[in-house]
Amino acid sequence: MADRYRSVLIEELPSHLIFEILTTGRLSAVDLVSLELTSKTFGGSHGVYPHKFRSLVDFAASQLCASHSIFAGMSLKVQRELFDRCNGNWKRVLRFLQSVEHSSDMVETSAGNQMQITTGRYHTLLISNSSVYSCGSSLCGVLGHGPETTQCVAFTRISFPSAAHVVRVSASQNHAAFVLQSGEVFTCGDNSSFCCGHRNTSRPIFRPRLVEALKGVPCKQVAAGLNFTVFLTRQGHVYTCGTNTHGQLGHGDNLDRPTPKSIELLEGVGTVAQIAAGPSYVFAVTENGEVYSFGSGSNFCLGHGEQHDELQPRVIQTFRRKNIHVVRVSAGDEHAVALDSNGLVYTWGKGYCGALGHGDEIDKTLPEPLSSLKGHLAVQVCARKRKTFVLVDSGSVYGFGWMGFGSLGFPDRGVSDKVMRPQILDSLRAHRVSQISTGLYHTVVVTHKGRIFGFGDNERAQLGLDTLRGCLEPTEIFIQEMEDEASRH
Repeated sequence: MADRYRSVLIEELPSHLIFEILTTGRLSAVDLVSLELTSKTFGGSHGVYPHKFRSLVDFAASQLCASHSIFAGMSLKVQRELFDRCNGNWKRVLRFLQSVEHSSDMVETSAGNQMQITTGRYHTLLISNSSVYSCGSSLCGVLGHGPETTQCVAFTRISFPSAAHVVRVSASQNHAAFVLQSGEVFTCGDNSSFCCGHRNTSRPIFRPRLVEALKGVPCKQVAAGLNFTVFLTRQGHVYTCGTNTHGQLGHGDNLDRPTPKSIELLEGVGTVAQIAAGPSYVFAVTENGEVYSFGSGSNFCLGHGEQHDELQPRVIQTFRRKNIHVVRVSAGDEHAVALDSNGLVYTWGKGYCGALGHGDEIDKTLPEPLSSLKGHLAVQVCARKRKTFVLVDSGSVYGFGWMGFGSLGFPDRGVSDKVMRPQILDSLRAHRVSQISTGLYHTVVVTHKGRIFGFGDNERAQLGLDTLRGCLEPTEIFIQEMEDEASRH
């Protein structure tokens, strides 16, 4: 009887079973590298894969890439370009794809936790293991803690009406939106413009409330603009509601919408993979790498070389003409940043304070490649007011633009200095960063180990550091409620 349950070494398993284990689990590129280095079973040749692959792990990495949604949306030519850019290393291609996904979605930490950080204007929201925590200024109930709360000096857990498994969050100046694992969307904050999607009240919503109009329309992402909200459904359709002064709702008119309405034009251009909202404009990135923009044309943020408003989605021709496959965009207050399938970065809009990273303060009317970062494989781009961050696949962070009370992360620079070209944040070199988000005057990062660091202004407690008014150096943020929760388990 004991023989029936004899433990088996993985080396004793047939190669095809080992391959099955490698490709059906939730292994990261880093996991695959570790396996390859520690066991010849994974690194050796077993005759179960084509000779062009270096090892069983390499073959497994190629299959994981092929099934990844970002890679699947690329043409064969674009896939080959990425493979060559990664020096023919499938594990690095996989690391790039997973890093892009995690940096704009949920970070999978080395401890197995899932986290997402999002900064609003004067506040911060954090998802950790499906719970949401907030801190900072609670303008109009944006923190979700009720009418009696005007400020939270430390990260505090938000209560939802029922047991809610939150997977995405977005914050703006006065309202916030949350996506649950079920696809349901909750919102809270200022609803005077109906940006929260509740037509039955224009009063502030102090605790997260279900957006009834989206019942039966499961969502996967939200983007909160200034007085409007964008919703991306699991089917790749885009809905909008709220203020429409500049056509930022994308329906071809300037009529406000009290509840989410689908943008019909986008339904005909293919599946939308990502959305981003600036103060009064929107980007929609399709699975095939095209970028559509609409709303306010101020500062050339729409990327069409003009400053007039676009009342419905218009494709950015610069990317289309040059066959540039965009995977992510970030919409800043006055400028924008894009990341392509080769890990290259493009900036456009208002160049004030060096926010575009080209070494000057000249506005760029169309997307321009950031040549100084061509030697790096970027995985996340993040823009806000007059500053930009770029995260590369090694976990290093580059920043440029306005120091903004220390929110750019260079302790040796003055609080109002300008950094005209991308510079590495030495203060974060010791930590492999997985995600970064920046508000008006503060910035927060999450590392691959799940540690949280913040820097910049803390006058409104937006960093969750209750003893500091601000910090030029990245300072670790400890969340007592999370630690208490962990100790109970």
